[in-house]
Amino acid sequence: MKKLVIIPAYNEEGNIEKTVTDIEKNAPDFDYVIVNDCSTDHTYQICQEKGYNVINLPVNLGIGGGVQTGYMYGWRNGYDIAVQFDGDGQHTASFLNTMADYLTKNHLDMVIGSRYITKDGFQSSGIRRAGIRYFTWLIKLLTGQKITDPTSGMRMVNRDIIELFAKDYPKDYPEPETVTFILKRKKRVAEIPVLMNAREAGVSSISPLNAVYYMIKVTMSILFAAGKRK
Repeated sequence: MKKLVIIPAYNEEGNIEKTVTDIEKNAPDFDYVIVNDCSTDHTYQICQEKGYNVINLPVNLGIGGGVQTGYMYGWRNGYDIAVQFDGDGQHTASFLNTMADYLTKNHLDMVIGSRYITKDGFQSSGIRRAGIRYFTWLIKLLTGQKITDPTSGMRMVNRDIIELFAKDYPKDYPEPETVTFILKRKKRVAEIPVLMNAREAGVSSISPLNAVYYMIKVTMSILFAAGKRK
C-alpha cells in the first residue's frame, strides 16, 4: 500500500528537520510531503537545502488549505493511506505503522491518534483540555460517538476519505468539523492512544487571546458540518 505523511508547515524552521528525521527513522515505508504555507521564516529554505519533498504555496492558505493541498497531492499520486502530521514536532512517527495496521485490519475510514485515552505524554494546558472536553461532548451529542481527542491533528484516513478531503476541506480549525462531517455520513472512525510532545520552537496559532473566538467558530462549524448535505 502507498502511504503518505502530509506535513503542513508555517514558520517551522526550528522543528521541520526534527519532524522529517523522525519520519525517516521510525516510519521509513511512508512517503511524505511538506506543504509550506507561505512561511515568513526559513522553513522553505531549509526544505530546499535538505532536499525534502515540499510544495511551496505562493500565498498563505491557513491550516485547512495546507492540509487540503496535501490530500490533493495524495489523491493525484495514488496513495491508499494518508496521515496528517504536524510540522511542529508534537507528533511521534513511531505510532504511524500501528495506526496504519489498525486502520486496515478494522476496515476503518479514519484513525485518530488520541493523547487522552491513556493520558500519557504531553496533555496540553488546562484551558485547552476543557475546550477539548466540550467538543467531545458536542460531537457525541450530534453523532452518538465519543471522540476523546477531536482536535488531534494526527489523523490517518483511507483512499475514500483522501478523495473526499481533496475535494472539500474547511479552512480554519478543521479537525472537529471534519470528524463530525464524516461521522454523520456513517463513516467508520476510531481512536488509538499515542504520545505527543510539547512544542519546542515556534508559536501555536491558537493563543489565549483568540481562544473565545476559536470556541465560538468551531462550535458553529461543527453544527454546520452535522447538518451539511453530501
